[in-house]
Amino acid sequence: MHCAYFDAAVCRSCVWLPIPYATQLAQKNERAAAQLAAFTALKWHPPVPSAEQGFRNKAKMVVSGSSRMPTLGILDGRGHGVDLTECSLYPKALSAAFEPIKRMIVRLALAPYEIAVRRGELKYVLITHSSADNRLMVRLVLRSKRSVAAIRADWPNLAADLPQIAVLSVNIQPVHQAILEGDEEIILSPRDTLTMVLNGLPFYLRPRSFFQTNTAVAAQLYATARDWVATLAPRDMWDLFCGVGGFALHCAPHVSGKVTGIEVSAEAIASAAQSAKDMGLSQVQFRALTSDDFVATVADLPALVVVNPPRRGLGRDLCAFLNDAATATSPVRWMIYSSCNPESLARDLTAMPSFTPIRAQLFDLFPHTAHSEVLVLLEASSLTDRPIKGH
Repeated sequence: MHCAYFDAAVCRSCVWLPIPYATQLAQKNERAAAQLAAFTALKWHPPVPSAEQGFRNKAKMVVSGSSRMPTLGILDGRGHGVDLTECSLYPKALSAAFEPIKRMIVRLALAPYEIAVRRGELKYVLITHSSADNRLMVRLVLRSKRSVAAIRADWPNLAADLPQIAVLSVNIQPVHQAILEGDEEIILSPRDTLTMVLNGLPFYLRPRSFFQTNTAVAAQLYATARDWVATLAPRDMWDLFCGVGGFALHCAPHVSGKVTGIEVSAEAIASAAQSAKDMGLSQVQFRALTSDDFVATVADLPALVVVNPPRRGLGRDLCAFLNDAATATSPVRWMIYSSCNPESLARDLTAMPSFTPIRAQLFDLFPHTAHSEVLVLLEASSLTDRPIKGH
């Protein structure tokens, strides 16, 4: 893929861009397989590729320049703004939002935040695009509430200039640190959710809900987990670090009993619960707490545990709990681990010898970088002599 920003050394975020895409995919798969080489029972399925451009559903733009001539993009090594509004990773419907947002900034005289002098208000513009209905969520990260009333009053103007906008919110991030967002979110539009659709299932994103940035590949990731679960037909299931419920909601029709999703973000849990209600999945429940707190108080264990932790992995305590849970007398029979970091994945799997990894597949959610997602199916080691259906 050609990129003028990369060629001009303006932006080097896509560090693997000079590598042909087929080679990128092969190298990622080889690296992941090398990290998990100790698990000799592991069968690798072909990696799932991405589109090379237009695949990102989210833009995170630093605001710089001035209120009269704002710049949306990144900061260079000297702290100067670099415009990235022509980046080809964004679909056209998302890119079309940049100019209306700039016009709003000018209209309201919103001063970009200047790090060197700690002056200004507007820090970031965050935009999420739904390919399901071509609508947008726009979030403005501000230093204070000073401009909130003016932005609220300007909503009709922005909506007329940017008809695709569904949700507008302001996030307050007052500290002088490299933190993307703060704890306070203020909704300024009539709607407070953006509807994303994966494999025909609705997901209602609130402003602070996490969602994979590559919609098409995320859909294949969840569909693969669903297909694996269909072959297992577990009695019940946990989905730890469930986010807005992607794995739980996809897999629930193939679980005969209860599905429990656990996520620390209350916003994500509210979104997941709304999806479950709309889908009529009364056997699915979601709870807002940490996975460690959940397992510390739970009494009944499930047949299947799905985990999708952050890059750091599960952590020692949770690995120990899950490893101890997979005993010969336990109902725990399988685990599905979705990881964005093969190194922490390998460390966690090594810490859980009560499970045997038997199936893996790489999903390229992040083309032109070294990052990817790996999905692994594990079986309780006490069951490894009994192959599962379809394996």
